[in-house]
Amino acid sequence: MARAQGARAQMALAFETTYGTPPVGGFTKMPFASTSLGAEQPLLNSELLGYGRDPLAPIKDAVTADGDVVVPLDAEAFGFWLKAAFGDPTTTGPGPWTHEFQSGSWTLPSMSIETGMPEVPRYAMYSGCVLDQINWQMQRSGLLTATARLVAQGETVGTTTSAGTPAALELQRFGHFNGSITRNGSALGNVVSADITYANNLDRIETIRSDGRIDGADPSIAALTGSIEVRFADQTLVTQAINGDPCELEFAYVLPSGESFTFTVHSVYLPRPRIEISGPQGVQATFDWQAARDSLVGRMCTATLINDIEVY
Repeated sequence: MARAQGARAQMALAFETTYGTPPVGGFTKMPFASTSLGAEQPLLNSELLGYGRDPLAPIKDAVTADGDVVVPLDAEAFGFWLKAAFGDPTTTGPGPWTHEFQSGSWTLPSMSIETGMPEVPRYAMYSGCVLDQINWQMQRSGLLTATARLVAQGETVGTTTSAGTPAALELQRFGHFNGSITRNGSALGNVVSADITYANNLDRIETIRSDGRIDGADPSIAALTGSIEVRFADQTLVTQAINGDPCELEFAYVLPSGESFTFTVHSVYLPRPRIEISGPQGVQATFDWQAARDSLVGRMCTATLINDIEVY
């Protein structure tokens, strides 16, 4: 008997025209490292008395469908997750194409995502997926991945795929070695690691339905936060924190072949950190920054992806 193995798992994604309705085609095969995307329906214990010490049968509660997907930062597939986070990009060309995603949109696209385990067989289609949060880290070495947190409407399980034959992408993965950080246009030195988290802070529309599913997930006030850990070498960041002035931070990755991903945070505010001397080694400081809408640019952040994909 065949047993499920993660090595044979697969994932396909397509954007929906109508929320919660999987499209009949147009799916794309997505690279991923792991996923916890799934649906669960808990049981409620019976509170009724009068039938002895043994409890009565439990009843079903509402359905919750959500989870995380860990994906690589790459030149092509990552654009689908950026579209889910920010909405449709502004694309200019001709190729290589430049896709500019801007924060602040009140309308986010929904997706249908199918995860498959063909050896069982089990194919789970998650419809009405909306991106709640995306997070990644910058460091000196290791595998570069991002975690996308999703809120879905529901799950449909079958023994055959509903995604057809998904289109394949050429994987051109960014690495930590390809990364750089600039502050107000100048290279920011002595950075040990950085963390970036963008959240749409979705509001689940939990109405009364016979199927127990939600009616939708609406974005509320967005949040862009993170941290920068630096070797303490000068007072530049501390002075900014004390003065309360914002700066622009740019997190970028560039491949030798020309593909690039640039995430620009236009107005970053730094807290005043505690500078500790914990021993004879180098002194490090951590700044847990927050971003806000920049009055000149008119938004909080811009994500720019340059690749050979014409349309997302």
